[in-house]
Amino acid sequence: MLDFLYLLFLTLLLRPYVFIFLAVYLFAAIAQMGLARTVIFTLLAYSIAFLSEFSSTRIGFPYGFYSYIQTTKGQELWVSNVPFMDSLSYSFLSYCSLSLAIFLNRPIMRKKNNIQIHSFEKGILQKNTLFYATLLFVLLDVIIDPVALRGSRWFLGQIYHYHDHGLYFGVPLSNFAGWIIVGFCIIYSFQFINRRFFLKSSSKTINMPYKDLLGPLLYFSVMLFNIFIAFTIDEYLIGSCGLLITGPILMLFIKKITAGKKE
Repeated sequence: MLDFLYLLFLTLLLRPYVFIFLAVYLFAAIAQMGLARTVIFTLLAYSIAFLSEFSSTRIGFPYGFYSYIQTTKGQELWVSNVPFMDSLSYSFLSYCSLSLAIFLNRPIMRKKNNIQIHSFEKGILQKNTLFYATLLFVLLDVIIDPVALRGSRWFLGQIYHYHDHGLYFGVPLSNFAGWIIVGFCIIYSFQFINRRFFLKSSSKTINMPYKDLLGPLLYFSVMLFNIFIAFTIDEYLIGSCGLLITGPILMLFIKKITAGKKE
């Protein structure tokens, strides 16, 4: 147990930016969904992500064959051959995709000191939420993966490599197919749990203004962080692709806010 806590502490020191995103996610998710559902969502996303990475590094499914470079073993927490922080990041990446999908998919109410989703609960369960959340989740990786693959050129470090050079800035297209499968599984499973256990009972949330903006803002923060890194390491084409993807989504988000029903 002490070794686990020690390695977790080292992971925090080595990957502080991941835990900043994680802290924002936990605050936003608890405010929007409640503690119980946040815990369930985190465990669900981590478990599915870890199984997918454990599988892909051995049999090539669902992302294609790749391997983690174990140079940081002893410097951060690993679970088997997968860095703990990598699978953990799926929790905030899938949550902010879900939150933004619901925001874009549901009516928005603008009050004097608040912007609120009309019936967030219904938004979780909608079938088109599953489609949009999965799409937004994959678009995150379209920006993240080429930047992470060049980790030796920034403070991430070179943590993995694909066995075959991919068509998209070195990333194989099978990787994005894997993200579709994993994103779908995370959101669909969460929707199923909501229907089974939370349909007739509400989860206690935090009553605070603008809480429905936190998930979408986390989504854009992750996008812009990776775009910034891309330009910093002189990968201008990757950064430009990131801007082309992020721009239209951001405009839809702003348009939804300005067009929201006033009360």
